[in-house]
Amino acid sequence: MCALLIRSLVLLVAITMIATSITNNSNAKDENPLLAGWEGPHGGVPPFDRVQIALFKPALEAAMAENLTEIQRIAADPAPPDFENTIVALERTGRTLDRVETLYAVWGATMSSPEFQAVQREMAPRLAALDDQIRQNEALFKRIEAVYNSPAKAKLTPEQQRLTWLYYTNFVRSGARLNAETKKRLSQINQQLAGLFTKFSQNVLAEETDQFIVLKSEDELAGLPQSFRDAAAAAAETKKQPGTWVIMNTRSSIDPFLTYSDRRDLREKAWRMFINRGDNGDQHDNNAIIPEILQLRAERAKLLGYPTHAHWRLENTMAKTPERAMELMEAVWKPAVTRVHEEVADMQALADKEGANIKIEPWDYRYYMEKVRKAKYDLDQNEVKPYLQLEKLREGVFWVAGELFNFNFTPVTNVPVAHPDVRVWEVTDKTSKKHIGLWYFDPYARAGKRSGAWMSAYRTQERVNGQITAIVSNNSNFVKGKPGEPLLISWDDAVTMFHEFGHALHGLNSNVNYPSVAGTAVPRDYVEFPSQLLEHWLSTPEVLQRFALHYQTGKPIPQALVDKINRSATFNQGFATVEYLSAALIDMKLHLAGDRKIDPDTFERETLAQLGMPKEIVMRHRTPHFLHVFSSDSYSAGYYSYLWSDVLTADAFGAFVEGKGPYDRAVAERLRKHVFSVGNTLDPADAYRAFRGRDPKIDALMKKRGFATKS
Repeated sequence: MCALLIRSLVLLVAITMIATSITNNSNAKDENPLLAGWEGPHGGVPPFDRVQIALFKPALEAAMAENLTEIQRIAADPAPPDFENTIVALERTGRTLDRVETLYAVWGATMSSPEFQAVQREMAPRLAALDDQIRQNEALFKRIEAVYNSPAKAKLTPEQQRLTWLYYTNFVRSGARLNAETKKRLSQINQQLAGLFTKFSQNVLAEETDQFIVLKSEDELAGLPQSFRDAAAAAAETKKQPGTWVIMNTRSSIDPFLTYSDRRDLREKAWRMFINRGDNGDQHDNNAIIPEILQLRAERAKLLGYPTHAHWRLENTMAKTPERAMELMEAVWKPAVTRVHEEVADMQALADKEGANIKIEPWDYRYYMEKVRKAKYDLDQNEVKPYLQLEKLREGVFWVAGELFNFNFTPVTNVPVAHPDVRVWEVTDKTSKKHIGLWYFDPYARAGKRSGAWMSAYRTQERVNGQITAIVSNNSNFVKGKPGEPLLISWDDAVTMFHEFGHALHGLNSNVNYPSVAGTAVPRDYVEFPSQLLEHWLSTPEVLQRFALHYQTGKPIPQALVDKINRSATFNQGFATVEYLSAALIDMKLHLAGDRKIDPDTFERETLAQLGMPKEIVMRHRTPHFLHVFSSDSYSAGYYSYLWSDVLTADAFGAFVEGKGPYDRAVAERLRKHVFSVGNTLDPADAYRAFRGRDPKIDALMKKRGFATKS
């Protein structure tokens, strides 16, 4: 990342003080190891072993002051602006800040503590201001604008032209053309938002950490498979509840509990705990924060000349407008809801047949869904899980990367890690043995680690400062079972593992010159395309026969069981689609509401009613804990991106089907050349057409989800 992509920066009023402080302390980098260049093998690695929380604030301040000096030097350059002395010069700024922010972000996501959170609360507004100062720097913008408008631009390479366009566009979209008074207000808004994002995130983390359910008797464990019981017992030890079983307030713990627990009262209790994160009327309640964020976003959009925040966010995406995104969502919504009603009818009929004397409620959905799956397809997920060992599937994603991209993964132990659970592999080309990058794997849940699964880029590939290779990580939240025993995961978890590894491969395949356009630095509704595409390889026979091995016998998953999985491929797609899409629609409608005063719970309830949301389902992310949307601007008015990308995904996999199959080397090479390696060096629509030979069609998505319509 360069100055353009720095996520957060420094309070305007403190700039002069910080710069003076650093000037008076020329040995700052020697005294604070977080400021030093990365040393060690593979072009240098993050010094996780030298991190101390007390070092973060001074390191950030020093790095931000250094970055400001770099920016001011470019803005004041007396030479006429050109691509090298302006655009390339900007690409070379912020390197120290980038390194510090990488460590800071890893600690915030995986090693958070009250001490660290205090630093976050103080630094978040300050880390939002220098970005504004840079993008609102009139002299700097004039230089960028001059390069953008120069006839000499036509002589630049396509990548250089794209980079110049990105700088110019992003500066304009950030207020570079506004007057001084409006710029000042814009910066105030961004600083306020940064503080609110931090508070929202910390509230959710607190409730995921502090709330849990303790099971004390065998009766309360009814229906739960042994692997889940072992994980719950291990969780109880971490919560200092020996001799019990603990259900954590995270999806990786709640979803399987809702699927298998025979105790309907406990399912309801667990469901309510999970869906009410951030919505409990206590000190961690987020309902007052959400309207503040929405109002500030609406005001910012108007200052920048856009009708709503949604219009501002989508301008430089593939969708381009909220209307196009809504059109896609609405096209899928009705068929998905229709399917849900069919699924509920099947579940209700089964419950009635069993004499349960209940009406299907949200806490019943996963439980009866599994019963229907068993009845319809003779498929029990507990039959599948013994074949899904975490470590074997990790070997599986490595093998797929080798087949598609010729990558090889070798474990390394000579690099520091943030926690003993983290392991590292070197990635090389199988043929040339050339070093490609490093892959860090942090699979287990722990206190201070946010829930879910994600990919992070510690360093992006580039060539502008020499041959610099990528460092990426995959993170998840599996609950450890008994020591020494294989960790078994669900089919859904296995899909997620392939998904996140797809993001990692996007970063590792990067082959560009400039860091601002490297790897996953692509529009939000395109970045999920490579990751969702990789999900398709989990179910290929080649992966299942090699890596879906029974944890006791070592035998591969039986073909009869695979056939059942394939026959049930579109099973429960109504639930999966509506659960996700309801959250995406709420996100978009919240941000299309402009500056309307909104009560989050009321808006959510009334909007879902208008949409015809089935009462048996709740949004995948309810508004008070919707981290995608309210922990940053990242996915705001952009949660639809998963559906948009899945149109590409379903259509793109068709290229393999039409070829020689999932491991067709020629198709894989086209995929690498036009999608995985090019980053944001060209418009993603053009990149997709170069790979597929045409624009994507929605038909493949509808068929994939079992919603096929007449052509």
